[in-house]
Amino acid sequence: MSNPPSAAAYLDAHRLLVGKLDLRAFEAGVALVRAKFEAGRQIITCGNGGSAYAASHFITDWNKMVNLATGKKFRGLSLCDNLGMVTAFANDVSFEEIFTGQLRAILEPDDLVIAISGSGNSPNVVNAVEYAHGAGADTLALVGYDGGRLKRIAKHVVWVPSFDMQLCEDVHLMFGHVVMKALCGTPIRE
Repeated sequence: MSNPPSAAAYLDAHRLLVGKLDLRAFEAGVALVRAKFEAGRQIITCGNGGSAYAASHFITDWNKMVNLATGKKFRGLSLCDNLGMVTAFANDVSFEEIFTGQLRAILEPDDLVIAISGSGNSPNVVNAVEYAHGAGADTLALVGYDGGRLKRIAKHVVWVPSFDMQLCEDVHLMFGHVVMKALCGTPIRE
């Protein structure tokens, strides 16, 4: 059995990964969320597993903190948060339609769907992006690995070029925190 990686090795991997990120795409993603917020559009997130928690985490931070900082409503919703809805679509239709089914009921043109997937190939997340395009919405994919299908089909992409899921998920969460700080005007403190 090999020795587990040290905290120093994990953090060093992050340092190296940051040098590979497309910071212009990262900033463009932040600007897109800001533009949708300022236009009063819905910002809807989805993902599976750890990405589902990131989708929920984004909306929790953005709805609460942006309103507290600005007094403005942030129209954010995570498609992962209503367990009854997710399981109803999974049971009655199919797991591949758990997000698309919800989007059919709420998505409006010019809203933003943020799709989070480490591999970029989760069928239910890919289906949500394809549906969003057909409904006239914008899409932003947060992906890792080689970006998968989402990297090719989403209108906007933040790609973490790593095949380590935990590093990808960490950077996706960082994106959410950068968005929150940008919308709130909160400084970054050491």
